[in-house]
Amino acid sequence: QVQVVESGGGLVQAGGSLRLSCAASGSIFSLSSMGWYRQAPGKQRELVAAITRGGSINYADSVKGRFTISRDNAKNMVYLQMNSLKPEDTAVYYCALPGVWGQGTQVTVSS
Repeated sequence: QVQVVESGGGLVQAGGSLRLSCAASGSIFSLSSMGWYRQAPGKQRELVAAITRGGSINYADSVKGRFTISRDNAKNMVYLQMNSLKPEDTAVYYCALPGVWGQGTQVTVSS
């Protein structure tokens, strides 16, 4: 059974940085696209960044130039480096591969 577990969330001041990590179990990791999503209170879950197995990357317009997604297939890990954080980045961040979601990690950015 494939599982993903996020870590690295926390409280940070505006302008600060955080690095989220996602550990995936299962042999399908290297074959799958991976994504980071977020859901703020009262809002729908949205895609933040995605990376294919070949390394093609897509970002939401709101995070372009500030966030960087990367993956390490050998370690079954995917990362989200978040710089220049804004209060509007506050949300629960989820790691996902097709059909599998983590439980999320809270990111709170204070103004």
